[in-house]
Amino acid sequence: MNNIVIAILVLGIMGGVFGLILAIASKVFEVKKDPREEEILGHLAGANCGGCGFAGCSACAAAIVAGKAPVNACAPAGGENAAAIAQIMGVSVGATEKKVAFVRCNGGTNAKKRYEYRGVKDCIGATKIAAGPLDCSFGCLGFGSCVEACKFGAMSIGPNGTAVADPEKCTDCMACAAACPRKLITAVPYASKVHVACSNKDKGKAATSVCAASCIGCGLCEKNCKFDAIHVTDNLAVIDYAKCKNCKVCTKVCPRGAISPIPTPEEKEKFKAVMKAQAEKKAEAAAAAKAAEDAPKA
Repeated sequence: MNNIVIAILVLGIMGGVFGLILAIASKVFEVKKDPREEEILGHLAGANCGGCGFAGCSACAAAIVAGKAPVNACAPAGGENAAAIAQIMGVSVGATEKKVAFVRCNGGTNAKKRYEYRGVKDCIGATKIAAGPLDCSFGCLGFGSCVEACKFGAMSIGPNGTAVADPEKCTDCMACAAACPRKLITAVPYASKVHVACSNKDKGKAATSVCAASCIGCGLCEKNCKFDAIHVTDNLAVIDYAKCKNCKVCTKVCPRGAISPIPTPEEKEKFKAVMKAQAEKKAEAAAAAKAAEDAPKA
């Protein structure tokens, strides 16, 4: 009986000593945390999406306090929260343009396949087998890695088999872009409605042979843009969003339907009729001017 009592006392004393040691150690080795981190954390999205470039929201908050990240580092948090974080940090935040993800591919059912992939529905996994089932090395594989990566339900696989971003749900965290093995997803201004839905940089014939909706670098979009907002670079049309006025002329003159929003056949025919009427009017004016010039002077 005495042995049991002694054992209990010894264990109790040892527990108390070790507890005291741990308490002292926790104070001595305590990592001082800036109280602003918790305040800032309350204004972040809380999705731990990694779009800010840090390992989760806590790491982002710590980086903002340390001056290693801007106050608007968390795109999903939005402008109001960025302003609140700026107030906590005692700095000002400039006006930022809202951006959303856009998938630069409209291939899907338009793209030719080399084989039928029947493995795990994952884009990265599919690329491990002969670089993927598509003939086009720039095309969206459509297995939804970006859909799985998006924490906001903004990504989906469209009717033609390519990934589509919903601009109304997108928070610009760009987790989808990080998950895409083909690097087809980019951030574009929310206000811009015209986008080149292709990433193929092969020359015309090569691009045509792998996809019915590929850009062939013909330059018709560039020639018809009155605002100098689109140019062909490396065989691919590229939009300068700072100049683009969303007039959509480029979408109507594109022979491949590679620029979205893709116009309906009726819209294209109407545009052709307008262009023809303008050309005839211009020709008539030129003819009248020449006739006036050639007429004998009184």
